[in-house]
Amino acid sequence: MEAIVERIRDIPRGHVQTYGDIDPIAPRLVGRVLATTHDDLPWFRVVRADGTIPKGERQRSLLIEDGVPMRGDRVDLERARA
Repeated sequence: MEAIVERIRDIPRGHVQTYGDIDPIAPRLVGRVLATTHDDLPWFRVVRADGTIPKGERQRSLLIEDGVPMRGDRVDLERARA
Protein backbone atom coordinates (compact mmCIF):
# COMPACT_ATOMS: atom_id res chain seq x y z
CA MET A 1 0.00 0.00 0.00
CA GLU A 2 2.96 2.30 0.51
CA ALA A 3 3.60 2.25 -3.25
CA ILE A 4 0.05 3.49 -3.85
CA VAL A 5 0.51 6.29 -1.31
CA GLU A 6 3.77 7.34 -3.00
CA ARG A 7 2.14 7.36 -6.46
CA ILE A 8 -0.65 9.59 -5.16
CA ARG A 9 1.86 11.93 -3.49
CA ASP A 10 3.76 12.18 -6.79
CA ILE A 11 0.81 13.50 -8.83
CA PRO A 12 1.89 17.04 -9.73
CA ARG A 13 -0.20 20.14 -9.17
CA GLY A 14 -2.59 20.76 -12.05
CA HIS A 15 -2.73 17.09 -13.01
CA VAL A 16 -4.71 13.98 -12.11
CA GLN A 17 -4.47 10.23 -12.35
CA THR A 18 -7.21 7.65 -12.45
CA TYR A 19 -7.51 4.82 -9.97
CA GLY A 20 -6.32 2.51 -12.75
CA ASP A 21 -3.34 4.72 -13.58
CA ILE A 22 -2.16 4.39 -10.00
CA ASP A 23 -2.65 0.61 -9.85
CA PRO A 24 -3.84 -1.06 -13.07
CA ILE A 25 -4.23 -4.45 -11.37
CA ALA A 26 -6.11 -3.29 -8.27
CA PRO A 27 -7.80 0.09 -8.80
CA ARG A 28 -10.29 -0.61 -6.01
CA LEU A 29 -7.40 -0.93 -3.59
CA VAL A 30 -6.50 2.66 -4.46
CA GLY A 31 -9.96 3.73 -3.31
CA ARG A 32 -9.55 1.76 -0.10
CA VAL A 33 -6.17 3.38 0.57
CA LEU A 34 -7.67 6.83 0.00
CA ALA A 35 -10.55 6.04 2.35
CA THR A 36 -8.27 4.85 5.16
CA THR A 37 -5.24 7.12 4.84
CA HIS A 38 -5.62 10.39 6.69
CA ASP A 39 -2.35 12.16 6.09
CA ASP A 40 -2.02 15.05 3.68
CA LEU A 41 -2.35 13.12 0.42
CA PRO A 42 -3.63 15.06 -2.59
CA TRP A 43 -6.66 12.71 -2.70
CA PHE A 44 -8.58 15.10 -4.92
CA ARG A 45 -6.18 14.42 -7.83
CA VAL A 46 -7.51 10.86 -8.19
CA VAL A 47 -10.51 10.56 -10.51
CA ARG A 48 -12.49 7.86 -12.28
CA ALA A 49 -11.37 6.42 -15.63
CA ASP A 50 -13.91 8.54 -17.51
CA GLY A 51 -12.80 11.77 -15.79
CA THR A 52 -15.80 12.01 -13.48
CA ILE A 53 -15.23 13.21 -9.96
CA PRO A 54 -16.17 10.71 -7.24
CA LYS A 55 -16.19 13.14 -4.30
CA GLY A 56 -18.51 15.80 -5.69
CA GLU A 57 -18.35 19.56 -5.39
CA ARG A 58 -15.55 19.75 -2.81
CA GLN A 59 -13.24 17.72 -5.04
CA ARG A 60 -14.25 19.74 -8.09
CA SER A 61 -13.45 23.01 -6.29
CA LEU A 62 -10.04 21.72 -5.20
CA LEU A 63 -9.24 20.55 -8.74
CA ILE A 64 -10.19 23.91 -10.24
CA GLU A 65 -8.15 25.73 -7.59
CA ASP A 66 -5.26 23.37 -8.43
CA GLY A 67 -5.46 24.38 -12.11
CA VAL A 68 -6.76 21.07 -13.47
CA PRO A 69 -8.43 21.54 -16.88
CA MET A 70 -12.10 20.59 -16.88
CA ARG A 71 -14.56 19.75 -19.63
CA GLY A 72 -18.02 20.33 -18.20
CA ASP A 73 -18.44 18.18 -15.08
CA ARG A 74 -15.42 16.02 -15.90
CA VAL A 75 -11.69 16.40 -15.82
CA ASP A 76 -10.22 16.81 -19.30
CA LEU A 77 -8.05 13.70 -19.09
CA GLU A 78 -6.28 14.40 -22.39
CA ARG A 79 -4.79 17.56 -20.89
CA ALA A 80 -4.75 16.75 -17.17
CA ARG A 81 -3.45 13.20 -16.93
CA ALA A 82 -0.02 13.09 -15.28
